[in-house]
Amino acid sequence: MTYSILARDAETGILGGAAATGSLCVGGWVLRGRVGAGMSASQGTAPSTLWGDAVLDRMQAGETAESAVASTVSPDAGRDYRQLSALDLSGGTGAFTGAHSVPAASHRSEPGAIVAGNLLTGEEVLDAALAAYSGSTLPFAERLLAALDAGAAAGSDSRGLQSAALLILGSDMAPLTLRIDMSDRPLAALRALYERSQSQPYAGWCDVVPTFSDPFRAPQPDEMEVVAEQASSKA
Repeated sequence: MTYSILARDAETGILGGAAATGSLCVGGWVLRGRVGAGMSASQGTAPSTLWGDAVLDRMQAGETAESAVASTVSPDAGRDYRQLSALDLSGGTGAFTGAHSVPAASHRSEPGAIVAGNLLTGEEVLDAALAAYSGSTLPFAERLLAALDAGAAAGSDSRGLQSAALLILGSDMAPLTLRIDMSDRPLAALRALYERSQSQPYAGWCDVVPTFSDPFRAPQPDEMEVVAEQASSKA
């Protein structure tokens, strides 16, 4: 009932995921990520959010994405109704599509990226999303958004779309978690929210908050003055 992409930017090591669905709240249901582990997308007819966290735990403990997916899905008697994809820190991928997933349902991968979907108009949605990401020279987050747009143009979720999400993680940056939980045009709304997140004052504030590699970072007085001035100018 969803299509998603997980990817690792080869130049920076930044991790990202994006997803869209014909139901509500895709970001909360599907996307998970952890700087020291990787990314996951848990979806399907009866998706398990537990899968998304479990596969991250296994990758953080040292399993590859492929091994972590297999270990996560094998004990679940309801696995035929679920779908899971994962991306590890080296860009390795793993995926499982349950036998009772509503068609069209499948996954596609290449080094550093994986797309998955179910209840699609056709598997060309997956091909289009992966090709759009791989063939783009845009900044990383915008490549993920381009993948969602291409999947929608190729047919999308067979019900249309109601929600979309973007998750970007890196050791030297504040996490970027953007969600459109319900909209008649969720992809357009997600892109507008992303563009707003890259402008002031939000972008400047993100530059002074703690990060994974600098957990005690705090703004200098002059930096805080700039952030406050930017915020007041937008009021």
